[in-house]
Amino acid sequence: MPELQQLTEELKRERYKDRYKKVLKSTSYTLIVVAAVAVLTATLLMPVLRTYGSSMTPTLTDGNIVLSVKTSNFERGDLVAFYVGKKLLVKRYIAGPGEWVRIDEDGIVYVNDQKLDEPYLKERALGDCNIEFPYQVPDGQIFVLGDHRSVSLDSRNTAVGCVASEQIEGKIVFRVWPIKDFGTLN
Repeated sequence: MPELQQLTEELKRERYKDRYKKVLKSTSYTLIVVAAVAVLTATLLMPVLRTYGSSMTPTLTDGNIVLSVKTSNFERGDLVAFYVGKKLLVKRYIAGPGEWVRIDEDGIVYVNDQKLDEPYLKERALGDCNIEFPYQVPDGQIFVLGDHRSVSLDSRNTAVGCVASEQIEGKIVFRVWPIKDFGTLN
């Protein structure tokens, strides 16, 4: 027959196992809920995107991973992610609906006859352009340009053209990779 001390020890052990199971179950449920919220947030509110190509250098380089915010409110100079067909592109917001854009031979951009201050550019270029300037941005669309103007395919070319609101994925706000460049984007 077991002694009282052995019974007490066994009871303690069983209670510990019950508490352990409850904590494990609770922790598992919490992790599942947190993961589901993270996935929904990343999908619906703040998509995580990976950049390809060199059209946005030096601001973004090939392989950067960035966060975007779903919005349709942009200010001049904001980075915009949008779809052209099934391809996701990132360019810089230059002008909105009804505004007039002009780019001279030296690559200087004017919006409504005001020279655009573009401190993010390393070089200016007219680039691959097959539209006539001055160009008025159509209603419901925006005019975008890449930062590496000599190689960027953007609103200056009818292959991309102006971007309709339905094409827009969001505004790029934060770089998460590479770690050395971690932080907000201008």
